[in-house]
Amino acid sequence: MKKIWIKGGCILFFSMTANLQAQQENDLEHVVIEGKALSLPFKQTSQNVQIITRKQIEKIPATSIAELLSYYSGIDIRRRGVNGTQADISIRGSSFEQVLIMVNGIRMNDSRTGHNALSIPFDLSAVERIEVIKGPAARRFGQNAYAGAVNIITRPSGKDEVKVSFSGGEYGTYALDAGLNLSGKKFSQFLQAGTSQSDGYRYNTDYLTKNVWYQNQYLLSDGDIHFQAGIIEKKFGANGFYSTPAAKEQYEKDQVSLISIGWNQKLNQFKINANAYWRRAQGEYLFIRNNPSAYRNLHIGNHIGVEAGISYTSKLGITGFGGDFHKEYMNSNNLGDRQREISFIYADQLFSIFNGKLDITPGVSFAHYSDMGSFWYPGIDIGYKLNAENKLFANIGKTYRIPSYTDLYYSDPSNNGNPDLKPENAWSYELGYRWSHKSLKATVSFFRRESTDLIDWFKETEQDKWTPVNIAKVNTNGAELSLSQHFPSSFIVSYHIGYTYLDNELKNTVKGFSKYSLDNLRHQLVARVEHQIVKNKLTHEISYRYNDRVALDDYHLLDDKISFQSKKIKAFLQVNNILNTRYTETNLVPMPGRWVQAGITFTNVFK
Repeated sequence: MKKIWIKGGCILFFSMTANLQAQQENDLEHVVIEGKALSLPFKQTSQNVQIITRKQIEKIPATSIAELLSYYSGIDIRRRGVNGTQADISIRGSSFEQVLIMVNGIRMNDSRTGHNALSIPFDLSAVERIEVIKGPAARRFGQNAYAGAVNIITRPSGKDEVKVSFSGGEYGTYALDAGLNLSGKKFSQFLQAGTSQSDGYRYNTDYLTKNVWYQNQYLLSDGDIHFQAGIIEKKFGANGFYSTPAAKEQYEKDQVSLISIGWNQKLNQFKINANAYWRRAQGEYLFIRNNPSAYRNLHIGNHIGVEAGISYTSKLGITGFGGDFHKEYMNSNNLGDRQREISFIYADQLFSIFNGKLDITPGVSFAHYSDMGSFWYPGIDIGYKLNAENKLFANIGKTYRIPSYTDLYYSDPSNNGNPDLKPENAWSYELGYRWSHKSLKATVSFFRRESTDLIDWFKETEQDKWTPVNIAKVNTNGAELSLSQHFPSSFIVSYHIGYTYLDNELKNTVKGFSKYSLDNLRHQLVARVEHQIVKNKLTHEISYRYNDRVALDDYHLLDDKISFQSKKIKAFLQVNNILNTRYTETNLVPMPGRWVQAGITFTNVFK
């Protein structure tokens, strides 16, 4: 870990990012970005939105949602271990607490910690697409959407089919997955169950994961009623994952479940949506795996709520408003018994002017926390279509994040929480340009985030305990550039190039060591090329990633995946880290070297 000396003063930050992706035109034409108040087709949005389609998911050499996201610039996945065992997500240099994760619009973050936000109760095979909003989204989604939001979409396929998948690889790694889709004229349902395990690529990094996911949808006249429920259980050796690299005997068990029921309805110019949801998370941590009495944490958290939104289309555009009320409960032998109530209301107005060339969307939301007070989240999005292929967009937003229960109350021999922490807050700005010409697409954007009272864990000397404090001010400047192209009938099927540059500086009077500050990626380059070996049968995708992290050494990763597809069989062979690069992503946990995996999926369609 590098020693960081913090000096007081103001900060200037500027960065550029480029995000390149190759997608077929029709992939985006029909994608609607789901919002709490407003739902808009992708091409009408005036924010920086990344869409990851099912076709892309199948080609990328990833075996978990966390690994998949690491192949897109501007998204920083800091893994401890592999195959989604434990991973933190960052967007544009944020902390892992500042990104909201949702499943079909239902939030997955909890009040204890953001470390398990990516504990999703289904496998990658169940995902239809992923929507990533880069930039402040708190005005629409509330707490944790400080720097961005990720919405993972799953739906019944509309077919009567059963799928069974098996994969295996080095270090005793294997996964077994089964999915069942049943559909009728009005009622469709989807059931998926899976398990995966590994002996581990080094001492005490074995894992065992099990999950079950069920989802259904009943169609109404211009609407639907939908239900979803799932659970994931993970057990894994956590060699050096937390504390220090010398803590080799750590062990963790996590269990996360989600259940929700919702209703969508269209009534003339009105659209109505409502959801009731319950998320439960249980985590057990052992400092010494085979000696629970040495040090053990047990946390149980429940998050129960209801939400409703309504939008109205008129000559002015679209008016949307709604609210969310939920309660959070925490029972912990370390954090104590905690609970809070959160009330959240929001409103957006989309104005479409000059025959749709100019769109202006001002909005505001208000949140009240029973233990932290009240906050306003104002913002505005602006877009201007130069023509059918070119669009300029800009947005400004204010956002907050209240401290987690771990920030406030956690205590162990190496850490002490701080109950006097203040909420983080920031103003964010972005200016961008989007170009879409047939199968060629490009996006470039420049952004700035001015954060105040940012929370980080510090200690003055190596012997001291880590304690969270509010950093005076952090200004983050950045830029993104994206380019992608698809060739339907060519040897080269598509290419994708993405680049992000960040300059995340801070000034403060706090002196000593920092656990998370200046831990962002300064340079992030992602490039992928897919080509056909046998048309519509055998394809090959090679991926290159370059990551230059401020506090760690830079590194190059090269991955490869060959995919075969027939009417009933899909198979793959993938090699990760072909160059056998030695690297770490967080907490000095060494990641594995070259890793070979292969798998096969059998599909049987009933009719």
